[in-house]
Amino acid sequence: MSAAIGRGAHPWLRGLIGGALHALSLSPGAESVAAGAPVLLQTVALLILLAGLPRQSSPRGAAVLCWVYGTVWLVGATGWMFVSLHRYGGLPAWMAVVAVGLLCAALSLYMAAAGWGWGRWRTGVAWRDAGLFGAVWLLAELARALIFTGFPWGASGYGLLATPLQHLAPWVGVYGMGWVWATLCAWVWWSLGSVSTSAPAKSSGRVARLWPAVVVALLLTLGAVWDGARFTRVVAQPLQVTLLQGNVPQDEKFSPSRQIEMLVWHGRQLLAAPGDLVVAPETAIPLLPSQLPEGYWGQLQAAFAQEGRHALIGVPLGDFDVGYTNSVAGLSSQSASLRGQMYRYDKHHLVPFGEFIPTGFRWFVRMMNIPLGDFSRGPLAAASFDVKGQRVAPTICYEDLFGEEIAARFVHADQAPTILANVSNLAWFGESVAIHQHLQIARLRSLEFQVPTIRSTNTGATVVIDHQGEVTARLAPNTRGSLQAEVQGMSGVTPYAWWAGRWGLWPLIGFGALWVCATAIWGQRRSDRVGI
Repeated sequence: MSAAIGRGAHPWLRGLIGGALHALSLSPGAESVAAGAPVLLQTVALLILLAGLPRQSSPRGAAVLCWVYGTVWLVGATGWMFVSLHRYGGLPAWMAVVAVGLLCAALSLYMAAAGWGWGRWRTGVAWRDAGLFGAVWLLAELARALIFTGFPWGASGYGLLATPLQHLAPWVGVYGMGWVWATLCAWVWWSLGSVSTSAPAKSSGRVARLWPAVVVALLLTLGAVWDGARFTRVVAQPLQVTLLQGNVPQDEKFSPSRQIEMLVWHGRQLLAAPGDLVVAPETAIPLLPSQLPEGYWGQLQAAFAQEGRHALIGVPLGDFDVGYTNSVAGLSSQSASLRGQMYRYDKHHLVPFGEFIPTGFRWFVRMMNIPLGDFSRGPLAAASFDVKGQRVAPTICYEDLFGEEIAARFVHADQAPTILANVSNLAWFGESVAIHQHLQIARLRSLEFQVPTIRSTNTGATVVIDHQGEVTARLAPNTRGSLQAEVQGMSGVTPYAWWAGRWGLWPLIGFGALWVCATAIWGQRRSDRVGI
């Protein structure tokens, strides 16, 4: 297989093929072909990278290979940004392509640094080099998730859904899943001797080289029959929920005539929705409450003042003096007025260029025809919305990529969410793979915290996900309608929620850094002993 993966091939070619397959593992097509197709594609992608790395004669060569791999991976996984920049932002097509390409190339510098580190500190011992590869891979993904507010979309762990590795989610989260898989792939590949990681590495015999593959096979077999540890338990009665999906095209969302239609449709759906809780998407009401037609908000408040009725509604809040927020308003019998007892969740993790403008980039924003601005941030550990004994925790759009931030709400077990509720608007990206990828992300959050997730979106995916990460009800994307379903809340705190809620991703950062340092020190001592 090593010959097939490109013996003597240029690192750019390996990077292009491997990165493209990695991106494909995160596409909807991979999931629809067959169960296990995404992880198979991702594994082949990793093997192409692993076959090429030891053949690089210098750390620089390893860095170039990993940079090309990472750039192609990110372009394939996040190319839908072109739609928002070109179709809705008005940038010329060539400029939108360049902008997406430059962003992905810049974000892949973390992967390049990982390649350089592996090339610099590799030892020629298969298991140590595999551990080093897993550690630098982990650190590269964490850097992309955290630096400059983070952009972790397309993380490798999302391609491991529906595999035994998903049982690691409540322990180590999505980045830990990606680290384990990268390490195991490297360990097996290099231990089998398909590619020696160093010319003078000694062979320990064919049987000895096979034992990592046997260990991995046993681990995966055990994972397949193990249903996973249970850290949460059923709490209170299940809720009957109604989730709205307006399907408003983004280029019409701020049209006055379209806004009236949105207000009428969402208003009617909110008033008529059966059940315990109705959820409307991000900015389902696109105007500030003070800009709404007279009596509109009051009618909604009166309807949900009835005992047993609850609503979460995406709406902008604030004014010029205090600032504006992208928010979710909670209406119930406890809510009195916008300035009274109404539940309010303000988005904490804002989108660069969409909800705040990074320093030095106003010139870029002025080139686009998108109504952008600077929003204020809400608190990190926000309170949940109480619905008949269930604690419903809202997140807005891509906030649910940041599991470590959601974990901050689980520090106190008696206040921890029992249901996650994501409201979103992916109309910015058209009928693209972003809808499917955001569904993967939401499923991983349910696995990490072992609580269900409900999603009300403008164009999809509007779904109910149970505490095991399985979709139990859904609306077809890019259609208008409402989804009625039952959702059972779960109470408890997973190990991931416990440590990530207190320390964020620092435990993983520390683990990866210590492993790299230990390998580098061991390699230096080994070099000193042999007189290198």
